[in-house]
Amino acid sequence: MRQDRVAGWSAALAGLLTGAAGLGVALATSSLLGQRLSPLSAVSETVIELTPGKIAHLLVSVVGQNDKPLLRAGTLVGLLVLAAVAGRVGLRSNLSGQGVFLAMAVVAGACALGRPGADPASLLPVVTGLVTWLLVLPVLLDPLRGADRDGADEADRPDGAAGADAGRRTFLRRAVLVGLGAAAAGLVGGMFGRKRREVERDIASLDLPVTRGTVPAGADLGLEGLAPWRTPNRDFYLIDTTIGVPAIRKEDWSLRIHGMVDKEIRLSYDDLLARELTEAWVTLCCVSNEVGGSLVGNAHWSGVRIADLLREAGVQDGADAVLQTSEDGWTCGTPVQALTDGRDALLAIAMNGEPLPVEHGFPVRMVVPGLYGFVSATKWLVDLEVTRFSDVDAFWTERGWAEKCPIKTQSRIDVPRANHRVAAGSVTVAGVAWAQHLGIDKVEVQLDGKGWQEVELARVPSVDTWVQWHGTVDVGPGVHRLTVRATDRSGETQTSVRTDVVPDGASGWDSVEFTAE
Repeated sequence: MRQDRVAGWSAALAGLLTGAAGLGVALATSSLLGQRLSPLSAVSETVIELTPGKIAHLLVSVVGQNDKPLLRAGTLVGLLVLAAVAGRVGLRSNLSGQGVFLAMAVVAGACALGRPGADPASLLPVVTGLVTWLLVLPVLLDPLRGADRDGADEADRPDGAAGADAGRRTFLRRAVLVGLGAAAAGLVGGMFGRKRREVERDIASLDLPVTRGTVPAGADLGLEGLAPWRTPNRDFYLIDTTIGVPAIRKEDWSLRIHGMVDKEIRLSYDDLLARELTEAWVTLCCVSNEVGGSLVGNAHWSGVRIADLLREAGVQDGADAVLQTSEDGWTCGTPVQALTDGRDALLAIAMNGEPLPVEHGFPVRMVVPGLYGFVSATKWLVDLEVTRFSDVDAFWTERGWAEKCPIKTQSRIDVPRANHRVAAGSVTVAGVAWAQHLGIDKVEVQLDGKGWQEVELARVPSVDTWVQWHGTVDVGPGVHRLTVRATDRSGETQTSVRTDVVPDGASGWDSVEFTAE
């Protein structure tokens, strides 16, 4: 019985090592070919695509911007579990274990071919990984079968124990070699991700004719604990559906503007740089931002006005939408009106005076004030199709989210933090509020459910950015609740009714409890 357990666990280890070896070879192959996705990433992206919208939001609300790392880790764990199963069933016959690996490869291949821009070369990493699996599994399992047989015959044959020990030693030697090979293949894959390195060199060499933008006097209050008015690039929120971030060299990038237009336009990166650039402070907000959440940021963006390009293309009568498409196939629909009504809707090439970071959409992304990102802020933009909302379905609208989605008026408390302790007496309160393309008219706070008190607003350069607010409240010892609400320049005050982020963004008042001593 003990012999069977040892053999079973050893076979599972053989399967794990086989799975790791194939995965490492597949990763190295995809990296050497300069592909955006490894087979593991292709499976992870397919999981994202098949996940219903409400479940996707629930996951984001629970794990925040850790959603993709956790998904990658979960996909890896799932693969290794199946690999261990392949090892266990393969102990009976090589074909059984190889069949499990073959089924895994079929799924991975289907996912790879199902990704936007896939071609037959997308299957090469899957094929090399599968060949590795099929060859390595019997190499590791055969010594275990010999050890198992010799162990069973130990009582009948004097050389049985020696044969079993020799089989196990052979297995261990081979296991070490396979493990080292898997690690080497993974290292090669990491070292030869040449496309990403080429793009990073592109970014480092660029000297764009843009400015970093000067924070207007009085816009940033500089209070401890209050989010800075300018959000640094490294701190700007990252929410998207891609697992393998597209690495696009500037000379390889192009944009097609087509559909219901009088003249199709194609632009290269140099074509954009040759045009007049516009710079603007714009706050972006994710529709998954909960009341009081952090998925919002403000930056100085530089780019070409989309209205000018659409005017040049000639939008035809009846068109009411522009379908944006990313290099990774993600799509969203934006109202034509929001791109042509005078707001600073941009094909952005720079963020806070620097070329867009790869994760934020280099070479070019969309920035549209006043709309949630899932209907406006496509990263790695490659295609704009002028069309009708009735004729297209975008990524998130297919999953139950709103078709047109202006950002709701919101406010947030940054100071004091929830559950913090402060000295009784006069307490500083502060935070941010936003109503992009409308602007904030006033912010009020309420202490312990009593009357509303208007607080002071910092200065802002336009209606398209958030605004910092601050004030003081007098508190005695004990636990207190602070609530905030904002009124935009249309005269509409935030509703107290709490709603989920699905389908068109959260609503409700932000509140925090703190203790005065």
